[in-house]
Amino acid sequence: MCLSAFCLRPPRRSSSKLLPQSPPNHPTETEAPADDLPRSGSDRDADGSQGARVAVSTQAGYPMNIISNHDFSNRLESWHPNCCHAYVASAISGFLNGVRPSSGGNYAVVTHRNESWQGLEQDITEKVTIGIKYTVTACVGVYGDLHGPAGVQATLKLENSDSSISYMFIERILVSKDCWEMLEGSFSLASMPRRVLFYLEGPAPGVDLLIDSVVISSEDTEVCRATSVDENIVRNPQFENGLSDWSGRGCKILLHNSLVHGKILPVKGRYFVSATERNQTWNGIEQEITGRVSRKLAYEVTAVVRTLGNPNNADVRATLWVQSPNGREQYIGIAKIQASDKEWVQLQGKFLLNGVASRAIIFIEGPPPGTDILVDSFVVRRAMKPAASVPPSAEGFSYTIDSRKVVSANIISNHDFSRGLQSWSLNLCDGFVVSGEFGPLKGVTAKTGSNYAVITNRTESWHALEQDITNKVSTGLTYSVSVILRVSGPQQEPSAVKATLKLEHLDSRLSYISVGRAMVSKERWEMLEGSFTLTSMPKCAIFYLEGPVGVDLLIDSVVVSCSDVEHCEDVSHGANIIRNSSFIDGLNWWNPLGSCKLSICTVSEFFPLAKDSVNHNQPKSSHFILTRNRTETWMGPSQTITDRIKLHVTYQVATWVRLGSGATGPHHVNVALGVDNQWINGGQVEANSDRWYRIRGSFRIEKRPSKVIVYVQGPPPGVDLMLSELQIFPVNRKARYKVLKEKADKIRKRDVILKFSGSENEGIVGASLKIKQIDNGFAFGACISRSNIENEDFVDFFLKNFNWAVFGNELKWYHTESQQGKFNYKDADELLDFCHKHGKQTRGHCIVWEVEDAIQPWVRSLDSNDLMVAVQNRIRGLLSRYRGKFRHYDVNNEMLHGSFYQDRLGTDIRAYMFREAHQLDPSAILFVNDYNVEDGCDSKSTPEKYIQQILDLQERGAPIGGIGIQGHISHPVGEIICDALDKLAILDLPIWFTELDVSAENEYIRADDLEVILRESFAHPAVEGILLWGFWELFTCRDHSHLVDAEGNINEAGKRYLALRQEWLSHADGNIDTQGEFRFSGYHGTYTVDIATASKSISRSFIVDKGDSPLVLTIDE
Repeated sequence: MCLSAFCLRPPRRSSSKLLPQSPPNHPTETEAPADDLPRSGSDRDADGSQGARVAVSTQAGYPMNIISNHDFSNRLESWHPNCCHAYVASAISGFLNGVRPSSGGNYAVVTHRNESWQGLEQDITEKVTIGIKYTVTACVGVYGDLHGPAGVQATLKLENSDSSISYMFIERILVSKDCWEMLEGSFSLASMPRRVLFYLEGPAPGVDLLIDSVVISSEDTEVCRATSVDENIVRNPQFENGLSDWSGRGCKILLHNSLVHGKILPVKGRYFVSATERNQTWNGIEQEITGRVSRKLAYEVTAVVRTLGNPNNADVRATLWVQSPNGREQYIGIAKIQASDKEWVQLQGKFLLNGVASRAIIFIEGPPPGTDILVDSFVVRRAMKPAASVPPSAEGFSYTIDSRKVVSANIISNHDFSRGLQSWSLNLCDGFVVSGEFGPLKGVTAKTGSNYAVITNRTESWHALEQDITNKVSTGLTYSVSVILRVSGPQQEPSAVKATLKLEHLDSRLSYISVGRAMVSKERWEMLEGSFTLTSMPKCAIFYLEGPVGVDLLIDSVVVSCSDVEHCEDVSHGANIIRNSSFIDGLNWWNPLGSCKLSICTVSEFFPLAKDSVNHNQPKSSHFILTRNRTETWMGPSQTITDRIKLHVTYQVATWVRLGSGATGPHHVNVALGVDNQWINGGQVEANSDRWYRIRGSFRIEKRPSKVIVYVQGPPPGVDLMLSELQIFPVNRKARYKVLKEKADKIRKRDVILKFSGSENEGIVGASLKIKQIDNGFAFGACISRSNIENEDFVDFFLKNFNWAVFGNELKWYHTESQQGKFNYKDADELLDFCHKHGKQTRGHCIVWEVEDAIQPWVRSLDSNDLMVAVQNRIRGLLSRYRGKFRHYDVNNEMLHGSFYQDRLGTDIRAYMFREAHQLDPSAILFVNDYNVEDGCDSKSTPEKYIQQILDLQERGAPIGGIGIQGHISHPVGEIICDALDKLAILDLPIWFTELDVSAENEYIRADDLEVILRESFAHPAVEGILLWGFWELFTCRDHSHLVDAEGNINEAGKRYLALRQEWLSHADGNIDTQGEFRFSGYHGTYTVDIATASKSISRSFIVDKGDSPLVLTIDE
């Protein structure tokens, strides 16, 4: 036996095979994800960016290894032991008896294996793509009580978008105890799963698995580079090779090391480039990236830019030009920023290619002609997935700002390193987590759990491990700190280790709080204890540990808790957080904002004629605040509510306002919140001095502020302002949902009696049946674009989960006729063919758009006569071409917010558009469509104003058939939405949410917000359909509003949507009674019924439509 050094045997080859389901020796549950450890400054790429390590040969054309830390030179960084223990053996920590590494100076030891499938794994999701053949080479060995060779296997674990798990077998070999063996195989993915884990497994329980190195590569170097997370696909990104790989886009480009007598210098490298002699906005600097980007993968773009030759700010844009194999061209807007000649700014954005690109060119453009564009650096790399969202009830999200009620649990995330270094950051040092009792430090095992962190390569005392606790602490409380730690290194004497709090204040000033100090040795674990209290809330609070230079810090666990207060109570739903809201205690708790004067008045004194009247359109309280001497619009009554606000809770706002002396007409009044240096709109109304006006709105605070002030403001200086009964209270969504479910069942369900003909045949009586609803009669739709239908994953999700479609831009006038007389209906035609092929109904959006900024320049330049002709041609051309093909049309979009055509063509032009459209296509239902109607935040588009606009149009003969509410909403409140729907319903027209999206960075909060709108809509009898304005990341109107990420992974909001769709489908099973009937209650929609008799099986379909009486259907045998 070769105990002094393993021998290396030649490899055996085999092809990969996809296993349809989990093999018997695999666990059925999803394993914990492998978390890459944060990297130190020494791991930065040449361009200064930081990413995952990938081994790359410096030889041109050599296949790139997509495995991070492939030879364990960085210990177990990027690797994760699967339900077992692992450590790295090296010359420093010691090798197993007689076992030397084969290729480098380290190898991994996977031990304490209780199942054959337990091994070492790495997440390679971000580094693989479909249709590419990857070659796997792993140098492996075994160690333990063996009496013969042991099997070692390479496997892929695939977590699919529908949460199912499958396994792909790569290769299996027999390995003897005395030799390293080379395992070689290959694999290719036919479709892209949500997650891909590569792992090595196989020896019997109790046998240690040894891994010397792992290489996974593709001969397609460009694809491999394009799919590597940290690889910049832009060549010569900092212009170190001059202008190589770069060219001017319709202009000249020049290389510089400085400009303007040394006032403009490069930021990252030694050079920057200018795009000069520009005479078109699209002129700029470009690079062809054909072959370096892959379809259906998200990419991030970061460029450092500025302008020259223009004292004003100007738009600078990053754009991708793509040509498909059939010659179709597409321009993809990636990012836009306002830049100037005063400083460098960072332009950032993301893009995704849906279809195959035969050519791809990325470029910078945007400023007006004559303005130079300067580019310092340009990076395009695979987009990193954001950190997983945490439910609001976990990880400190439920903490209140109230200093009297704070959760006393440990506020440190991943306090025992059970999830590697997740939630921790390394401050200019290196670190890793040791799992199990065998590790690189002999004799050192965890104290409280099975893991501890090792912080090494520390060149300053403050280089250490840190965690941001800003959102988990509050002022005025004492927090206790307990850390179990020890040190490692050449020193013999104990070392001083400190816990410190770094505070970054609102004015960017830094300060530090010493939390605790302990003398720590390398012989045993010690306890560092301390405490801290915050007197004011900083912008950022970082907890970290520090100690002597050159000493490794070993950290077993960290606990930071508030020990002197009670546990946080549940949110008091419906309880007003405003103190003295009815002003019974005078001005107690209230203050003037600014130099204005506040006084308390009574209704009987101020409005003597109203003292005996009963009016539901005025406040109930007999007191109100009168604000005089207002010299600024923002002046008004205010109250500080910092200690009463809870994070991530939706608050409803309700109050009454009225204008007093000085008012000459209606003015905007709103409830505002000052959150540190931010302004939040809590509700708005257009008020006058004639009566009281009610404001209803909502808000939510996502990040912990140091101060929150609520105030009422808005009218011009000199106008007196009155305020009565301000209420702000947390919304109880769960209680509301119970009411909505009852309402939905009442209006969306119908009793059904199925009568089976041939019941005289004894075989049908007692037969079993299953009823399944396959689609809901309510319309659930989504916005799609032409490029989306080239993405198979997008198409699959759309077809399965939506029954209506609306086109993003393809039908808009600026798309179909961007230049006068040059028409492009090809995109709309192809989308329409796609929808009709798959049985999806379509809305036509939109015939014209009333907002001037959305109108193409050639239309804006026309005089009134030519404009009228152009409008007529647009309506006639569109409606004639698509007669009978669109079920709905938005005729003139956003008439509450724009007046371009009305200002130029007269007050009747809007009604004329409806009349003309109806004449050309009588089958289409014609809609008005506008935004901010439903949430109380916009005084331009209240339900009352929308109703008045519709009545005015109807008086002019406009055949309005439906009301469109766009639904771009944030922190929705169900009662406010329902109130708006109730008001609009008096018109007896169908209401549709036509462009629904909710935006929240946290996916769980986004899911909650989406559920509010969906439930309110589904439970309201006037609402007939909902269309989402996009559901796929990078193809939505607003950031953080998607249900599916760019690469096809369904997020929490998407899961909530799917869950509600399932909730609103009815299923039943049972037996046919003696009368030959079966009764059930089901939602409107399409059903199938399967009947099994003793002699045969019968399948039929039927539709349950609206109706008050039971639906009786005869099912023929």
